[in-house]
Amino acid sequence: MPLPRLRSPFARAVVPVLGGVVVLGLIALFLWGMAAWISRGGAEATERIAPSELTVGPVESLAEEVAESGPLFFPELGTAIGTRSIVVDHTGAVAADGWRVYWAYPADREPTCVVEQVVGTRLFVDCDGREVDVSELSPPDEGVFPRVDGRETLVIDLRAAEAN
Repeated sequence: MPLPRLRSPFARAVVPVLGGVVVLGLIALFLWGMAAWISRGGAEATERIAPSELTVGPVESLAEEVAESGPLFFPELGTAIGTRSIVVDHTGAVAADGWRVYWAYPADREPTCVVEQVVGTRLFVDCDGREVDVSELSPPDEGVFPRVDGRETLVIDLRAAEAN
């Protein structure tokens, strides 16, 4: 049995558009279903989507950059525990030693008070407009630390971080 032919210009214009709307609706329904399943805990975060370690780079060049421009600021870093902003600082003359990591909010404020870096300095401005030094930022959770692999590559270990 052959399909009926669309004879009027109106039918030839409207039927394909309605077909496209139906296809887009099915795609949207599928995506909504997947999001609902994931939000209920039906899927676990993976290392590809939310890594528990951040490989920053070679310590020699990073130490020089921190000395010249101030600490490294990583805003809204996607991790296995959610979105976090971190600050990585270096002190001392040896590039492989002296690395510190901080959460990017003042120690006396909530995690929602994310700081902004004053470009080229060790200073940050918090949500209340106060200037704070990098050392006044919140220390990381127990077990969150910078690690230098092979005395060459800086890696931030975020596995022990807790969701706030």
